[in-house]
This record gives sequence, C-alpha cells and structure tokens, in this order.
Amino acid sequence: MNRRTAILGAAATLAGTAAIVAGDRLWDSHEAGEWREEAHRLRRPPTPGLAGAEARTALIQSATLAATSHNTQAWRFAGDDGGITLLPDFTRRTPIVDPDDHHLFVSLGAAAENMVHAAPTVGLIADPRFETTGEGRIRVALRPGKVAVTDLGTAIPRRQCTRGIYDGRAVPAAELAALVAAGTRPGVSVRLITERPAMTALTALILEANNRQLNDAAFRAELKRWVRFSYAEAMDTADGLFAPLTGNPELPEAIGRVLFDLVLTTDAEKAKAKVQVESAAGLAVFISDQNDPAHWVAVGRAYQRFALQATALGIKHAFLNQAVEVPEVRRQVAAHLGVGARRPDLILRFGYGNPMPWSLRRPVADVLA
Repeated sequence: MNRRTAILGAAATLAGTAAIVAGDRLWDSHEAGEWREEAHRLRRPPTPGLAGAEARTALIQSATLAATSHNTQAWRFAGDDGGITLLPDFTRRTPIVDPDDHHLFVSLGAAAENMVHAAPTVGLIADPRFETTGEGRIRVALRPGKVAVTDLGTAIPRRQCTRGIYDGRAVPAAELAALVAAGTRPGVSVRLITERPAMTALTALILEANNRQLNDAAFRAELKRWVRFSYAEAMDTADGLFAPLTGNPELPEAIGRVLFDLVLTTDAEKAKAKVQVESAAGLAVFISDQNDPAHWVAVGRAYQRFALQATALGIKHAFLNQAVEVPEVRRQVAAHLGVGARRPDLILRFGYGNPMPWSLRRPVADVLA
C-alpha cells in the first residue's frame, strides 16, 4: 500500500465515520442548536403593520432568503422612500463557474421576486424593473396595497435547495401544471422532464459537465473557497456551502480542506448525481429567449416563483446546473432539447423528500449599500 492509498483509505474511513455521526448526532449538538436558532431567526416572515424603513428592512430580509450559486449572496440593497434598489456585488462573484455573471444576475432576479411576494404582508405592492444601463441594477418600486397573506409569500421562509435524496414518488399532473405556470414568464419558459429515459439522457450531459469541472483545478479551487467545513467557519461567514447541507460530514476546517482534495472525485460525484436523479420525480430546465442580463434576471424571477410554488405544494428541489455551466455542454443541452439559439439557464431536480437544515444568510446590515 503506497502513501496515497493509505491517505485515501484513512480519509474514506474518517469521512464515513463522520457521516454516521452526521446522521445520528450532528444536528443534536450544541453548535447545531445555535445554527437552528440563527437560521430560524432569519426566516421570520414580515410582521403585518410594519411601515416605512421597518417595512423595507423586512422586504430586504425576505430578499436575502433567495437562492444564490455557492450561497455567495452577491448582492447589495439600498432603500429610500420610493422603494429598494438591488445591486450586484461583484466582489463576491465566482469567475470560474460563472464567468459571464449569469448566476449572479439570476440570484438578483430571485431576490426581487421574493420581495414581490413578501410585500403584500406589509400592505405594499412591489414592482421590480431591471435597468439595462450601468452595472445592472433592479429598482423595486413600492406603493401602498392591501394587506394579504399568500401561499407564495408564506413559502419564502421555508424554501430551500434540499440536497438530500428524494423518495421517487411522482408529482400529480395538476401540480406539474402549477409548477409550469409558476415558472413561465415573458422571455422565459420551463420544461419539465418526468419520463425516465429522457431524465437519463439529460443526466448523461450533467455527468459529462461534472467531470469536466472536477478535472479543472481552477474550478475545484474556487468551489473549495466557498465550502464551509465546520460550524465555527459557517457561523462566522454566514455564507457559502456548509458541508452537512450538501450531504457531507462536519469536520474541523483544516481536516476538511485536506479531505476535500482527496475524496471529491469524479466517480464519487457521478454516483451521487445518479442517485439524486433516480430518486427525483423529474428535472426542470429553465430556458431564456435571449442571452443577456435582463433575461437572466427574468430567469431568476421565474425560478424563484417556481421554487415558492413547489414549496407551497410540499415539493422539494435542488440545482444540478453543471450541464449549463460548461459552455460546450450547454450547447449540447440546447441541441438535445431542440431550443435552437435559446439558452438553457438552469437545471434542477424536484420531488418529495425530507427537509434539510436551513442555510444561513448574512445580516441585513452587512448587505446594505
């Protein structure tokens, strides 16, 4: 047995042992209690009756609960009497996996859509408009409206990318139709793939892209920078990908960073992705008519509404975006789906399963411009 084999064996043993601990006791620890308390605090819905600056702060808080690639939270917010402005935070961009900032603008759209559905709770109507000039900001105008509690608004605190294994149950046709309606908007469509042969064909492209990414040292280094291996690290940054939320064990940061390079293999990720897809009810692909930031924002809004509708229906989802992140494979996806020059923007799996613990978000004070 050579040194590398010994290290890999030890790493696998340690990771396997830690995974058992993760399943049995990880979320019952003192640190887990602190995590849950903070995560739940962040997910308190807006209080009816808020007005002025307090109402705007509540809407910003709701906006920060939107999904972002690697949980980078690459956004800033500025409020005034007329509304709220969302701005991209390019200091938190991920240039390897997202070289054109597509995912960044998608996340801005998702955050704006959360505001749309949170606003009625505080008696406001939110109207987002993307500004095509400058750095690409979204102006969310606010005007008085009726106080209302809606299904999508109440889903905002509960929405999550659930990265666990689903139970394989099919989603009823009426609920599939509701998902399509929620995920369709001008310039954006969503295609649901629920037949197993079609899901398998798309999975092959996902796995091809996954292999390319994992064989790219720059991609691995960028991903590693956003992984939070321990509670202490995750609580300190309140961003990034906390290892247990991706199905991996919580470990001391130094050990986690060593094991990351040893156990993140193409074979392991291929096996995980196959199980994830096999357990899902289907795959959803979001497709935009044009490839520009305005349409990426529209995709983000469409995705977030889809995600909130899924949450309201008790349906889980998680991203499998590898095949749309590698340009060569993305073109194969477009050809496979027969969408011509339109861009496949996002791929996610959906189905029924148990919720995972919540991820964290940075405090509102930290995201104000």
